[in-house]
Amino acid sequence: MATKSTPIVMTPAAKGKGYSGYLQRDLQNAAPSDLEILQAGPGTPMGEYMRRYWLPVCLSQELTDVPKAIRIMNEDLVAFRDRSGHVGVMHRKCAHRGASLEFGIVQQTGIRCCYHGWHFGVDGKLLEAPAEPSDTRLKDTVCQGAYPAFERDGLVFAYMGPPDEKPKFPVFDGYVFPAGTRLVPFSNVFDCNWLQVHENQIDHYHTALLHNNMTVAGVSGSVADGVTLQGGFGEMPVIDWHSTHSNHGIIFTAGRRLSDDTVWIRISELGLPNFMQNAAVMAAAPQRHSGPAMSRWQVPVDDTHSIAFGWRHFNDEVDPEHRGKEEECGVDKIDFLIGQTRHRSYDEMQRAPGDYEVIVSQGLMAIHDLEHPGRSDVGVYMYRSQLRDAIAGKLPPDPVRARAEAGHEETLPRYTSDTRLKILRDANNEKDRENIRKAAHEVFAVMKECDELPHEQRRTHVLQRLNEIESRF
Repeated sequence: MATKSTPIVMTPAAKGKGYSGYLQRDLQNAAPSDLEILQAGPGTPMGEYMRRYWLPVCLSQELTDVPKAIRIMNEDLVAFRDRSGHVGVMHRKCAHRGASLEFGIVQQTGIRCCYHGWHFGVDGKLLEAPAEPSDTRLKDTVCQGAYPAFERDGLVFAYMGPPDEKPKFPVFDGYVFPAGTRLVPFSNVFDCNWLQVHENQIDHYHTALLHNNMTVAGVSGSVADGVTLQGGFGEMPVIDWHSTHSNHGIIFTAGRRLSDDTVWIRISELGLPNFMQNAAVMAAAPQRHSGPAMSRWQVPVDDTHSIAFGWRHFNDEVDPEHRGKEEECGVDKIDFLIGQTRHRSYDEMQRAPGDYEVIVSQGLMAIHDLEHPGRSDVGVYMYRSQLRDAIAGKLPPDPVRARAEAGHEETLPRYTSDTRLKILRDANNEKDRENIRKAAHEVFAVMKECDELPHEQRRTHVLQRLNEIESRF
């Protein structure tokens, strides 16, 4: 089992002093720490924990009339859709003599190896071995490694954990409400470890800095617009992180003042191990109250590469002005903010850096022992602590998983939301920010009240309670 390394200590002579490159030079070659939460291969603590959840492995549009080779969780796999419409996710090397099933032949049922014609069902059972005698016992003794898989709204999910612990797939109400919601799949490839990508979503302070206050030298017009977030995203938020779901995730509230009489409360939620739902991604709180704009999973490819798979949510509630562009979502592309993918020139990256540049530039595996965290990093360190507790077995059962298993509701409640509140600005800036903080806490409390309500009652309940919050301010 990988263990946490001994923390790196800066020499006393280098602390707080300028021109200390010589004194700190050895730190540049430090080895990654926190390997127990960074590495996700078979047999690793994080790898085994993550395998107990449904994970996206590719987009449905990537499954054509030929198989697709994929690498997920340090495993070489092949994904395909047979001619009956069933999805298969298998070990890539054929159980017979090791030929790759990426060159296999998709069948009416299952897939056939091109080398000797061994035919496997989507569950890996050997259906036919044409070069063997008709009474061969191979069908009883050989099984191709395969994982349960299914498709939903353009994403292919696989369960790679112990067969007898396979959970139900949790369906949040934001996937289907409001009526007419369209979930459009996307993926983004990152040339670095999965954790540093996922952590970036917890750090909402960077939205006011990286995405707004940066200098866009030599970039103009639509390109400059594309690297900045619109509306209130430029305001430094008032942020709090709340450990929820029996420490199986983090809810974070970000409050911003939009005008002298309007405050925007943005709530996003992170669920262990690698799930995230985000509120508005185009502009500040488009309406009185709206739900998720994006759901995503950060899935390890191996220890130094990962892929974000997810859905952009399109509906008139979260995007009433129709700024989102469905056609720009897909394989390794997303429709908001330039700088989310690797598909730019180095010059463009330098002049208008985005999320991709700052995440990947941390290195293939970010070295946590070299960090100097501040108050703005509380959420990141809470998340790492939750991951350590999870792999150590210190957390109670996951309540989201339990609710899905119990069929408590057709859909599970979500906290992710954008809310506009009429709250007059206080002349005292510190008092005003404290009022924003209190309002955010109250909105979060209202969202929690929906836990036990049927989905058709949740929105009405929230809107009524928001009126009560405003009256108190």
